[in-house]
Amino acid sequence: MVEHLATRAIIFLSYAALAFGNRGYNDQDAIETILTKDGDRYKCVNINQQPSLHHPLLINHKIQMEPSSYPTDLHNGSLSAVNNSLAELPAISCPIGTIPILQDIKGGTINILSFHTKEFDERAEVAGAKTKDDIYGTSVSINVYEPKVKEKTEDISTSFAVLLNGQNHSHLEGIGAGSIVWPSFRGDRYARFHISWKDRTHSGHAQCYDHECPGFVQVGKIGLGGRISPVSIYNGPQYEMNVLLFKDPKSKDWWLASGNTLIGYWPSQLFTNLKDKAISAFWGGQVGGPTVQENFPEMGSGHLASEGFGKAAFVRDIKIVDGNNKYVKPDIHKSFSASSKTTCYSVDSFGQGESGLHVYYGGPGGCNS
Repeated sequence: MVEHLATRAIIFLSYAALAFGNRGYNDQDAIETILTKDGDRYKCVNINQQPSLHHPLLINHKIQMEPSSYPTDLHNGSLSAVNNSLAELPAISCPIGTIPILQDIKGGTINILSFHTKEFDERAEVAGAKTKDDIYGTSVSINVYEPKVKEKTEDISTSFAVLLNGQNHSHLEGIGAGSIVWPSFRGDRYARFHISWKDRTHSGHAQCYDHECPGFVQVGKIGLGGRISPVSIYNGPQYEMNVLLFKDPKSKDWWLASGNTLIGYWPSQLFTNLKDKAISAFWGGQVGGPTVQENFPEMGSGHLASEGFGKAAFVRDIKIVDGNNKYVKPDIHKSFSASSKTTCYSVDSFGQGESGLHVYYGGPGGCNS
């Protein structure tokens, strides 16, 4: 069971060569440039000229500004975790009719191909919770930390929610979103908000992040790749972010939101297996990269799951969307928690509460193989 959890989650979240690159976008499409307090530079691009529309399957795609309907409990805001301290995703004040696209330090479009070209690495490790069912969406509160990851490497440490469908590695399709500490991405150790997906045009284990290849249609002002703030402190204040992934029952597009803020969607045309539904979901942490087995980075808070609230990272309030477009608690008999590397990372207190599944996960890394 641990092996199955690790294999499916790692396949989707681990490093992979990107299939396209930012075709079709250039600086002339930018209407305005915005510099954030964290030093990130975003260019505000006409929503109808964003990179996603250059995907070969989306040439004549008409942008949808909102889903035809919301899963029950999302539209009325009852899943917004108003009693929790929320980590803020990077909101970029682009003009109406534009969306933000992160630039590299020199002002050009970020190209992950230039430093992130690793094929699937089975040395990556995961810890968290998984369920197998007919799944049409999920909601989760992710405890946000900034685990330490070795600099000058392509290693990462993530806290993610993932939906998957596919019978084998080569036909696996998936979508996901969450926090990644990724020093080689921007030269810092900040927790940053990223999305990732693998569609039917990506061969083998190739996948995409953010706007680095076409596919994800953005409609909101959240800056993909931007810093999440504030973040949790060990034995101190705790902060969470809400990630919502759900399928529009009419268009069959897969939407991404945080709380009640729509970010964008993956059009249904991108998928074959995932076009109808997901068959498994994962929530938790993953570490990966070319040197991860030589020096395992921290996961979660950098402390073992047994330390509990305020000291160990968690995912909680986990629900899935059923075939009736309603949020329900996952079937506990189809769900489990596990770590693929128990000498480095652990899970603890897995269970089901009134608000859904929950589990603590993580560890200090630096362990022996």
